[in-house]
Amino acid sequence: MHHITRALVSFVCHTLNPDQLGNEVVDRTKYLLLDYLGVAIAGSLSDSSLPVHRMLYRSACLGSCAILGTATKTSPEFAALANGTAAHSLELDDTHQAGSIHPGVVIFSTAIALSEANPEVSTGQFMAAVIAGYEVATRLAMALQPKLHYELGFHPTSTCGVFGAAVSAAKLLGLSEKQMLSAVGIAGSMAAGSLEFLAEGAWTKRLHPGLAAQNGILAAKLAAEGFRGPTTILEGRDGFLSAYSRNPVPELAIRDLGKNYELLRTSVKPYACCRYMQAPIDGLIELAKEHNIHPDQIKRVQVAVLEAGWPLVCEPQERKYSPANIVDAQFSMPYGAAVALMERAAGLDQFSVTKFDSPKLRGLMSKVVLTKDARLEENFPQEWPARVQIELANGEKFEKFIRYPKGDPENPLTWQELSAKFESLASRVFPKTRCAQIIQGVKEMELSSSPCEIWKLAARPDSLSRPAN
Repeated sequence: MHHITRALVSFVCHTLNPDQLGNEVVDRTKYLLLDYLGVAIAGSLSDSSLPVHRMLYRSACLGSCAILGTATKTSPEFAALANGTAAHSLELDDTHQAGSIHPGVVIFSTAIALSEANPEVSTGQFMAAVIAGYEVATRLAMALQPKLHYELGFHPTSTCGVFGAAVSAAKLLGLSEKQMLSAVGIAGSMAAGSLEFLAEGAWTKRLHPGLAAQNGILAAKLAAEGFRGPTTILEGRDGFLSAYSRNPVPELAIRDLGKNYELLRTSVKPYACCRYMQAPIDGLIELAKEHNIHPDQIKRVQVAVLEAGWPLVCEPQERKYSPANIVDAQFSMPYGAAVALMERAAGLDQFSVTKFDSPKLRGLMSKVVLTKDARLEENFPQEWPARVQIELANGEKFEKFIRYPKGDPENPLTWQELSAKFESLASRVFPKTRCAQIIQGVKEMELSSSPCEIWKLAARPDSLSRPAN
């Protein structure tokens, strides 16, 4: 493993600068930013966000950085923690499939807080820092090989995310290449995130991107003061790649650097659940609409799930067939399949407490059969396909293969669909006029201006009353 750490740092330090960004990657950054803001604003209302807000209130940690969707301001580190946690709570944030990682929730949380703490930062610098963070986090996730990383019980969004956050923070704080190298080295001792939340539907997964963003800022600030970190943290004998995967592919971290940006290969979620459930949900909703299938006609539903997603959404079976809380439902393929067929939708309203006890839904879940299919694995992790089949009581069978789930770069949400997703989320906190201002503000961002006006729009001044729901 040759100097992977140095190669990545040198690249993001020297090549990813505002004057070198093309129109395509700038437009995509705005698109993913709007997606992030919607989930962060709505996520500020989640049950799991409130303890974070209370903790900050008791810590009396004051600062100039907004907790999005609220009137609270705090330090950059704590704003990144709160926003990262809120934005991951709905399971609606972006996914880089080849790395099986949610980069935006970590990287935007880091970059928004630091650009708000320093109004001198231009939109161009903000975007360059975001693109750098995506590049590092996703490449490390690919190099670990997602399936192998999951097998060790880790969540790549936090383990790889902290390195991306450190790089974004280092760029926004104006660190030298040598300091950035130390920041990445320091971040290596902060790479954590356990999958044990799956055992009982705990909230810790939601905390992972918040912690990664907070720690990335901390690593960069320590490095700025001269604290030294190991310069071989990625490739060293006890480094990240060999410690966090049984069979890493280190060259994936630096292959084709600068040829194409991983941010352009990042997907947006239309459904409020684990990305491994989304291609099957696409297929089931399409079949239900095409053939006008009603739940009471259904005898059996067969869903083929990718192997890497199996331990997340298919096992243990007793838990997946009887979800007890929202986290369980967000990671239950039987629940996702049943609710999609019942309501032909799988948004926030479908993953809510009121649904679990419906006898009709439970009955439909019991008809869901989960299988593996070797054909689905052929282009994984670049492609996350699914195959679904519905058998009716009268013997009719309908089958569908989904190659690219809705939201993939190959099957994207249009700007209009993304804006509708944003409004459906942000309007839980803000009036529609404010939502429209944020959408327009993001679309019209100019590289030379400051992004701070948008952060102000996305936070709630005390005078703005919540809309009646």
